[in-house]
Amino acid sequence: MSLSDHYQDSKGNAFGSFYVNRKYEKYAHIIKFTIRGKSSTVRRREGIIIQAIGEERLTLLELLGDPSKNFEIGERVYIGREGRNKIISVLGRLDYNDLSSSARNEIPIAIEKIVYIKEKRFVDYFNNAQPITPRVHGLELIPGIGKIYMKSIITEREKKKFDSLNDIQERVGVKDLQKLITKRIVEEISGEARMNLFVRK
Repeated sequence: MSLSDHYQDSKGNAFGSFYVNRKYEKYAHIIKFTIRGKSSTVRRREGIIIQAIGEERLTLLELLGDPSKNFEIGERVYIGREGRNKIISVLGRLDYNDLSSSARNEIPIAIEKIVYIKEKRFVDYFNNAQPITPRVHGLELIPGIGKIYMKSIITEREKKKFDSLNDIQERVGVKDLQKLITKRIVEEISGEARMNLFVRK
């Protein structure tokens, strides 16, 4: 279940505009690759098999790499529909349970980088998040954000919208927001979270 099923803005988008229907990924971050690998999503497909995380939808993807290119763990690669120079094709989506322990260990590193690159989208979440139920606010689903911080965030954003994660930290007093958001996304990717705030299934 995704948060977009619970509340939307006047245009029908989930708060923070994380879920843009039919939006294709343009970039992905590599968490593992195998030079002579076999695809787990496409039968009989072999080659440079790459496991990665999409930058927009934060889903796990399997990619086929160009054998003439070199790849690195943590690398950001272009996977848009046109103009790819290292990726031959996006083979399909992966499940967290399909990943090796080494690939799982790379997920928080990749996610933290994505949070940095896409900072504005996460700041938008803090500026727009609303109650999910009468007892639970969307802000409280971020690890480390309890009712005290939640109330402070709401009070501060009513005075002036936040313009960065650092702005939130300085005005509210919460620390390491990038890591807290990363932890939440990892919980969603691994299936530990009951609903998704950021990961699009």
